[in-house]
Amino acid sequence: MARERYGAGRRWSLVVALVAVLAALPALIGALPASDSRVSAADLRAAVLASADVPFSGYAESAGGLALPVSDQLTSLADLFSDRTTMRVWWRSAISNRVDVVTATGETDVHRDSEGSWTWEYESNRVTRTEAAPLALPAPPDLLPPTLGRRLLSEAADDELSRIDPIRIAGRDALGLRLVPSASASSVSRVDLWADAATGLPLKIRVFAKGAGAPALDTRFLDLDLSAPSREVTAFTPPPGATFIRDPQNEVIDEANRRLRPVSLPHTLVGLDRRSIEGAPGAIILYGRGVTLLAVVPVPPRLAGSLRQAAQSSPSAVADALGIRLAAGPVGIMVVGAPGEQAYVLTGTVTLDALETAARALPELRRGG
Repeated sequence: MARERYGAGRRWSLVVALVAVLAALPALIGALPASDSRVSAADLRAAVLASADVPFSGYAESAGGLALPVSDQLTSLADLFSDRTTMRVWWRSAISNRVDVVTATGETDVHRDSEGSWTWEYESNRVTRTEAAPLALPAPPDLLPPTLGRRLLSEAADDELSRIDPIRIAGRDALGLRLVPSASASSVSRVDLWADAATGLPLKIRVFAKGAGAPALDTRFLDLDLSAPSREVTAFTPPPGATFIRDPQNEVIDEANRRLRPVSLPHTLVGLDRRSIEGAPGAIILYGRGVTLLAVVPVPPRLAGSLRQAAQSSPSAVADALGIRLAAGPVGIMVVGAPGEQAYVLTGTVTLDALETAARALPELRRGG
């Protein structure tokens, strides 16, 4: 039975990794009014993207409302997107930083270096080493406003951007920027971002799904210091007596390369163009741009059956002759294909209607329709 649960965890690991290929709180506004600037939306985006070298330290908090269908082996990942996460961060650069995640039950520290990351669970004195990889499961540092903000704006077009009112965050003036995806298939209605007026560093982000009043993801700084932390703070040496393990998450990609059979897929689905992604198995096909992404994966019939069973545990799942689909905030997941036929998993930040339309365009379903 333990082996069965582990296998299910690895199967959903792949699905959640695809979501990664693609992450409501009261407003925290300072007592003083924020100063605005005449900088254009395009120039503010450029300032955000140029802030990668800005060092900082402080406290940040994220809150999510994404009820992802994961197994017991991935509860920490599910918590990351569905609960409130408090983080203490020291950031020298993308390859020299430390993020301490503080919860009611303990503390977990993540130290990143040029070759990967160390994760130390304080209470159990367990150390996990994760090697750097182009494609990996999300971790707390990925939800910090600077890293998330630059990722969300990296492919935004000028006509998708507009300025919104400034606010004060962590005692600093923050300029507002709104991203409204142009793709009709997108399940994201808007992304609101506020960046430090002096450095362009993102300080607060809210991601909204279509039809939702509360944000699916809300991350912000509570306190911020823009001086560079020392190297001694971000470096990590395993403490005496610690239990050491290697993170098996990278094996998910290797397993996918072995087990997934590439198939011929269209160059465009639901108006989204096909693209490549470094580090992804050849059978995983990605479509879209910016915050609107759709991943399509052909899977063996036995694996598809296990995924259907796991998806059915979600109260929001919709099952019909085409397959089973569900939404967690702006993230949609669908398993398509009848037993004995070529099956697919589709997932990304697209609507359930877009998932259905995309599914009907897949090769096996076209022949059957």
